[in-house]
Amino acid sequence: MSYLEYHVKRSPSGLSKVLYVNWALVLLLSAVASVGFLQLYSVSGGNFERWAEPQMQRFALALTVMFVVGFVPLWFWRSMSALGYAVSVVLLLGVEFFGSIGMGAQRWLELGPIRIQPSEMTKITVIMAMAAYYDWLDIRKVSHPVYVALAALMILVPAFLVLKQPDLGTALLILGGGGMVMFFAGVSLWYFGGVIGAGVGLVTAVFASRGTEWQLIRDYQFRRIDAFLDPSLDPLGSSYHINQAMIALGSGGWSGRGFMQGTQSRLNFLPEKHTDFIFNTLAEEFGFIGGVFLLTLYIGILVTCVIAAMRSKNRYASLLILGIAGNFFLYFAVNMAMVMGLAPVVGVPLPLVSYGGSAMLMILIGFGLVQSACIHRPRERA
Repeated sequence: MSYLEYHVKRSPSGLSKVLYVNWALVLLLSAVASVGFLQLYSVSGGNFERWAEPQMQRFALALTVMFVVGFVPLWFWRSMSALGYAVSVVLLLGVEFFGSIGMGAQRWLELGPIRIQPSEMTKITVIMAMAAYYDWLDIRKVSHPVYVALAALMILVPAFLVLKQPDLGTALLILGGGGMVMFFAGVSLWYFGGVIGAGVGLVTAVFASRGTEWQLIRDYQFRRIDAFLDPSLDPLGSSYHINQAMIALGSGGWSGRGFMQGTQSRLNFLPEKHTDFIFNTLAEEFGFIGGVFLLTLYIGILVTCVIAAMRSKNRYASLLILGIAGNFFLYFAVNMAMVMGLAPVVGVPLPLVSYGGSAMLMILIGFGLVQSACIHRPRERA
């Protein structure tokens, strides 16, 4: 029996698909998004129409898209993995040569009346392509240098194109998401040790390039690193964001100041209070308890995905689910580390909580693929 015949025969059909939706995942995603609605209402000073209402509309649309993606059989998404990856790379090349510039970065591509950010889509298509690659590859060849090099090239090409835009945060997520699929596929840990060593060398080269003709990152990115290493260096300039974030984070204490009582956000001391630094507004209003509650919801999403991957009947589905979950982990881990002063500010939003539509849509499309794997998991029919 062929791969397609096997999965079609044992996959649910019609309305019975609703029974196999991972409703625990849906509830957890909705709970996290609801935290975001609450905080957006708060930081707007009680103005529902400013940020909370548009965010709720975007979530409703993205959740609908998630269900649509989930009801499409997984074999279809597997067959589209290579094409999706190729389209992403082509669009990134289009951004490089024809992209529009906004806020000092060239990240968008205008296709008639539509304006898209291909780097957001690339986070998902790289994971899809890597899962399909290792599903195709003989498991005995997973750690063969040639096949490891091919996999690394599949990740590095789009990551490099995104880094040139420049968008360091998204490039790191692409590298991390693809790397996690390699890890879960069973690639030897020696390769990851080599990557860590290369990363140390790259960081050294970045610092050595400062002020030279071959400077590897932009000046504003160096200023962010300076602010991370010494927040007191320029408190009213490059260190302003992180200093105000630390004040908001610390002033919340154990239980917080209370809903809509945060001074840092209400008095506009905290910059980007509705996007990158929204976790600090949560911590100021609801304190340590509120932060732990949100983190618990995130961990619940990860655990649900891991259980779904363990129940899966095929390698592609397992790697896809783990890759999506790993990418989601990087999203909130990088953001939380960034706003707590544990990592430089790289512009990664807090998933499903920060205001914005593109990131939310792509995150829920990713979880739509997880739902597709859950719904169409081969089951014996009576």
